Amino acid sequence: MANRPELIAPPEIFYDDTEARKYTSSSRIIDIQAKLSERALELLALPGDGVPRLLLDIGCGSGLSGETLSENGHQWIGLDISQSMLNIALEREVEGDLLLGDMGQGLGLRPGVVDGAISISAVQWLCNADKASHEPRLRLKAFFGSLYRCLARGARAVFQIYPESVAQRELILGAAMRAGFAGGVVVDYPHSSKSRKEFLILTCGPPSISSEAPKGKVGDMESCSDDESSGDEENRTVCISDRHRPRKKQKITKKGKGREWVLKKKEQMRRKGCAVPPDTKYTARKRKARF
Repeated sequence: MANRPELIAPPEIFYDDTEARKYTSSSRIIDIQAKLSERALELLALPGDGVPRLLLDIGCGSGLSGETLSENGHQWIGLDISQSMLNIALEREVEGDLLLGDMGQGLGLRPGVVDGAISISAVQWLCNADKASHEPRLRLKAFFGSLYRCLARGARAVFQIYPESVAQRELILGAAMRAGFAGGVVVDYPHSSKSRKEFLILTCGPPSISSEAPKGKVGDMESCSDDESSGDEENRTVCISDRHRPRKKQKITKKGKGREWVLKKKEQMRRKGCAVPPDTKYTARKRKARF
């Protein structure tokens, strides 16, 4: 994991003039970026009526993903924290409007004006605390909250991510659900170590009953839904969550909540990134009436 760029330096430092130019001049990276953007646009499931949509490209970099959006007839706004990347985009004369900003501080866009959003390998950067003032949970909250407000009702956001761990994936998905989104994770080629790709698909508001759950690709462009996958995490291709699902009533015995319940809740809080005291032999021990 030492080659993960977010573990080396903050994005505005890592993507300097040298790295930005090297990133944009690599034919391999350009090809990968184009394929991922095409897949994200496919999962966005925009109406096929030929009407151009206003889309948001978060972490747009030098505009490689934006070119795919332009080729499909859409208008777009690109946001990135790296000035060097945006300078390359200006040199390449991309068609979209470019904004310099930190997505962890929120998106300064008017409510309901964006018809969809995509992001390629950017959202997981919010899980890192690059400065003393950075708190990943608060940055994720600011990002997803502002994204929910600027999207039109029923619009989708598709993020290609590569989380470092299951806990990081749950942290990102949990922040999106608390902001009001419904959705989940689609995994393409789950059994391949090189081709495996994860897409976080979010819908602004409750999901439509008529909308079909996206399916991940497997093998030779085949599809595999969560009904065909096993319970193993690596084989799960579709995971749909809904913020508005009914809560199950907790069964509380006359003796109250025992040690297992307390340990389970503490583990859930740790996955959300909260500071939780370590488990000891005194955890959930009933206090005496008096000393």
